Amino acid sequence: MESSIKPEIESGCLESKFSSISNDTIRFSGEHEDFAVGIVDIVNSTRVSAYLPKEKVCKYYSVFINSMGTVVKEFGGKVVKNIGDSLLFYFPNTAGQGQLPASLLDSLYCGLTMLKDRDIINSIMADEKLPNLSYRISMDYGIITTAKCNGSDHDDIFGPPVNICAKINHFAHPNSMVIGGDLYEIIKTFKEFEFRFVKDFSNGFRFKYPVYSVAAQR
Repeated sequence: MESSIKPEIESGCLESKFSSISNDTIRFSGEHEDFAVGIVDIVNSTRVSAYLPKEKVCKYYSVFINSMGTVVKEFGGKVVKNIGDSLLFYFPNTAGQGQLPASLLDSLYCGLTMLKDRDIINSIMADEKLPNLSYRISMDYGIITTAKCNGSDHDDIFGPPVNICAKINHFAHPNSMVIGGDLYEIIKTFKEFEFRFVKDFSNGFRFKYPVYSVAAQR
């Protein structure tokens, strides 16, 4: 069988191919700081959208993304980007170590407000003759760095809390919120919230990393 690998790769020219690599695609700021990070993700959107007309699919996602983005900004957060059927965001005012600002409370209230506003969002969906939405929210706290992507006016973010939020999101029941252990350790004494251990999460660098559900204190 004839090889499908191009001759220049077979001849070991990869090093020369990338020797003059530019920074045009993405540029990292080089600065690292702790922030609260969150992801909100639609439940079963792939299955739901598969049965919608094309023009309705656009409306389905736009109502969700724009509604969630509005709530993020309301609480001082910054939308980073949408990733398919989810939205990545962080809270610039939560930067720092040790004594944290009160804005960390706002990050949690942001998530709870997203859940509270579900009835309003679904009333909009009903007006547009679209199916109801359910979604999950995950948050954590830790070191991230920002980067500028070519052609984008917005900063992207990278770091362990971004990865953890993506991994633990499915630990949340539909229409609920979970947080990682690092965020929990900082805010566990806040009387405004009710925390419950969900399960331990394990990956390549965190073993038995605890995940907790969050709800408003009754």
